[in-house]
Amino acid sequence: MLRPDQIVQELTEFNRKVAAGIGALGQIGDIDVGASEKDPVYQEDKVILYRFRSRTADPAKVPLLIVYALVNRPYMADLQEDRSMIRGLLDQGLDVYLIDWGYPDGADRYLDLDDYLNGYLRRCVDFICREHKLPSLNLLGICQGGTFSLCFSAMHPDKVLNLVTMVTPVDFHTPDNVLGRWVRDLDVDLMVDTLGNVPGELLNWSFLSLKPFRLTGQKYIDMADIFEDPVKLKNFLRMEKWIFDSPDQAGEAYRQFITWFYQENRLVAGGLRIGDHAVDLRRITMPLFNVYATEDHLVPPAASIALEQHVGTKDYTTMAFKGGHIGIYVSGRAQKDIPRGVADWLKARMP
Repeated sequence: MLRPDQIVQELTEFNRKVAAGIGALGQIGDIDVGASEKDPVYQEDKVILYRFRSRTADPAKVPLLIVYALVNRPYMADLQEDRSMIRGLLDQGLDVYLIDWGYPDGADRYLDLDDYLNGYLRRCVDFICREHKLPSLNLLGICQGGTFSLCFSAMHPDKVLNLVTMVTPVDFHTPDNVLGRWVRDLDVDLMVDTLGNVPGELLNWSFLSLKPFRLTGQKYIDMADIFEDPVKLKNFLRMEKWIFDSPDQAGEAYRQFITWFYQENRLVAGGLRIGDHAVDLRRITMPLFNVYATEDHLVPPAASIALEQHVGTKDYTTMAFKGGHIGIYVSGRAQKDIPRGVADWLKARMP
């Protein structure tokens, strides 16, 4: 137990750090994100397909398309030079594309999952295949984007040569899925009919509430310890920028995703149809590499590991990353393990 004079000393030092931090924040400048050079190669409505510039002399012949979630911005996978999964994949010799879903507005209120998966995603895949004169490509889906990639691969298996899923929810009703329990009884029809598009800020605070002490309080107290280090401070602010850069969700797509996946668990229970296509995970017969995080509070390991029980492929590999949902993109260990693991697995299955 601290003595009164020790408490006073700690408070005085904390106040000094905060005072120094006020000046440091005023001099930090713009918070840049996105470390790797890329070019827009296809655009439709608010969706932009990017191709990253190669960092090796002879990149792989079969390109890799990254499909990110709708609920956050994809630059988390390319946050800064020393925290970039995408840069790691490029350095491993892969030819990398990424879909940026953009920021939906009122004009997108009635976009549904069919529009996103059999529309935008399908046309991006077709564009890449035409450009490379290939019948199929490699697909990497992250979080909700991994769920989308599973659905797409089940609906259009001829378009996907190899499939990689990362921190991807599959079974939405595992006992440890806190987020799943929260929304199980949500009146999503009332929510969407009232709001139209669902505000990104509302969803963001829901995610933060899963760990309220750590994510909304403790980290800002800890921030005082890095105020006098401009590099660490800017790194912290990059992460904060991403956390609060949350696009609104197109109302109909949100309604379908919550109802069909979180509430009815159709991806594994059966009965899922998107547009004119039935989604049967047994149609996923291409090689599949499933990466999950052992300390993930958004997508518990059990929710992701369940995938093996439902797909039809005989070439199924898992990779367990010791870390959390965000650490799998930005931690030092992730920079060494994840890009190399994905690239080695893909290269072993290239034609």
